[in-house]
Amino acid sequence: MPTILETYQQTHTRSAILAERARGRFPSGVTHDVRYAPPFTLFVERSAGSRKWDADENELIDFITGHGALLLGHGHPDVVAAVQEQMSRGTHFGAEHELAIRWGELVQELFPSMERVRFTSSGTEATMLALRLARAYTGRDTVVRFYGHYHGWHDLLARDSEADRPVGVPAALLGSTIVLQAELDALETTLANNPDIAAVILEPTGASYGMVPTSDAFLWGVRELTLAHHVLLICDEVVTGFRVAPGGAQERTGVRADLTTLAKVLAGGLPGGAVGGRADIMRHLDFGDAAWTREQKIRHNGTFNANPLSAAAGVATLERVRGGAVGKQADILARQVAAGLNQVIQAHKLRGWAAYSDGSIFHLVAGVTPGFEPGVVPGDLAASEYKKGGDPQILGALRLALINRGIDFMRGRSGFLSLAHSEADVAAAVSAFDAALGDLANEGVI
Repeated sequence: MPTILETYQQTHTRSAILAERARGRFPSGVTHDVRYAPPFTLFVERSAGSRKWDADENELIDFITGHGALLLGHGHPDVVAAVQEQMSRGTHFGAEHELAIRWGELVQELFPSMERVRFTSSGTEATMLALRLARAYTGRDTVVRFYGHYHGWHDLLARDSEADRPVGVPAALLGSTIVLQAELDALETTLANNPDIAAVILEPTGASYGMVPTSDAFLWGVRELTLAHHVLLICDEVVTGFRVAPGGAQERTGVRADLTTLAKVLAGGLPGGAVGGRADIMRHLDFGDAAWTREQKIRHNGTFNANPLSAAAGVATLERVRGGAVGKQADILARQVAAGLNQVIQAHKLRGWAAYSDGSIFHLVAGVTPGFEPGVVPGDLAASEYKKGGDPQILGALRLALINRGIDFMRGRSGFLSLAHSEADVAAAVSAFDAALGDLANEGVI
């Protein structure tokens, strides 16, 4: 009987060929770090609804959904029609267009804290601009971020711990970012002792789109401390925006950020991001008299800011999302996935394994040592364990075993539900997980 690895290699021969071609063109053969996965990455040819078909015509139920961007699923008819219509009208005018205004109106309707909005081409660009706005408004240089929270790959937020020295980042920039554990006492002390802090930036549901969850009380505590110390709060809702609620974590908790960054669902699966917030902060993007424009205005260009195709896809998506029904359905399914995975984990008596969900997103930790009760994440699990997800060898084997059985989780441990997913998809995922654990057990991985 072939092993998990042998089955993957035998059923993905064309992906292997394409991966070899890609290695001659791209660093490690990939165009996004998350897609790097031994023995070779999966190449996908087409998608529809909750499914995608790889280069070898293997059908997969897709729980990656465009790295979380496709809340409506692959190829939703409304989005496809909107983009096709706009394609016939023009892809780039080199000018403003009415569709961008409608896009901005929908964003502001769902995020009232965004009194003014500026579109970008990605979430990374949005967080870059948010930091510059915070520094311009406050006249201060330092930013606080939390361990494990992801805000894009740019220099100013590349550092993930005080000891971290990111490759290629100038040493002179490292001192402008303070990295803390997600603890209110540490934040309070830091804000009290550092008068140069312009802003605190965080993912409002916890590090790595809730992979390391934090409580609503923590978010409220950060908001209260930033207000008390006259420091701006930046909520990075690139992933959580429109997913955990139509108005993101801010709608769900009632917390109102000074600046918010968005991407992914925002543009309906096409490239697009945004930063928005209080009008007095966003004023630093305004033109004014000669002195203001010279001394206070932030210069911000971007060839594809609010481009017509992304605007069309974004408007079509947000029109469907705004009522809340889409998110509620995906939320229910994510909870069903987590519950089903935990039932399987308990049946297999796997200590140190558990699944959990937040909104329409679910996560898995696998093989944490020392082990905890099967299917029950302990309240004192360290952030580093959440972030690592358990045993990398187990997760790597699990990812391949799941793909062999027609299920694609992100890195074998996370997933995003969409309008296109069904209870049958959930049942299939849980069944495949059960079978995959059997495969791992047969090979002595678990």
